[in-house]
Amino acid sequence: MIEKFEVQEEGRMRLMYGAHISQIMRVRQLRNDCLVERGETPRAEQSSSLVLLMCPLPQNINLASMMTLISDHIRDKLKELYSHTSRHYHTLNHIEALLTLLSTHREKFHDPEAIEAAIWFHDAIYNVHAQGNCNEVQSAQLAGSMLSGLVDATRLKGIQVMIEATATHTVPDELQSSEVVADAALFLDIDLSVLGAEEEAFDEYEGAVRKEYGHVDEQGWREGRAAVLRGFLDREWIYHSDIFRGLLEEKARANLRRSLERFSGSVP
Repeated sequence: MIEKFEVQEEGRMRLMYGAHISQIMRVRQLRNDCLVERGETPRAEQSSSLVLLMCPLPQNINLASMMTLISDHIRDKLKELYSHTSRHYHTLNHIEALLTLLSTHREKFHDPEAIEAAIWFHDAIYNVHAQGNCNEVQSAQLAGSMLSGLVDATRLKGIQVMIEATATHTVPDELQSSEVVADAALFLDIDLSVLGAEEEAFDEYEGAVRKEYGHVDEQGWREGRAAVLRGFLDREWIYHSDIFRGLLEEKARANLRRSLERFSGSVP
């Protein structure tokens, strides 16, 4: 009976929590283990909140970190945007790659749920004809409208500021706390992780971005792309965090130089 109940519960919770089901079901298992240790039998009619009060989780388990700000409705709307035929790099694959990196380094973030939201929204609006930071501003505005009422104002503002920061990939000054600054640095680093990818993956990335700018003639593409790549190379560090400097800085610089060599024939 318990097994049947848990199967039904997992199905219900998949609808509620989507990709976080494995973490949620882990809490379920911890709960049941706790009851067994107390000599009790888990009962189907007991709610999670009641049993968690009876059996507190181990200190290293953060229940809040197992939740998400992105509802199924919001996720479905964003999936539509990322699935537009004009996109070749800034697609769902890009979002999934960043979410994977978030999962890998989750313990390094102070507010991983806010970062997850920033990941989902940061390229939601992507018009290759837009000027300046219009895409990033509009993506941040979309996050504001869709998350309003679900997230407190200060937290939502931090998410929006991080989204807008992807226009320059510099950590913004207006963030409210050192924790949010650290999260923003890691967020910007995972967004640029493709620069430090293996050569084949990096080349695929550049080819996909070129397709997105297919309306630009070859000379214009070479000049514009070279300016972007040089901008990153001219920085003291491409990545903001020690983690990604150690993991990807050297490889990213090698990829950027190799790409510039294709454009201009030599790189100082």
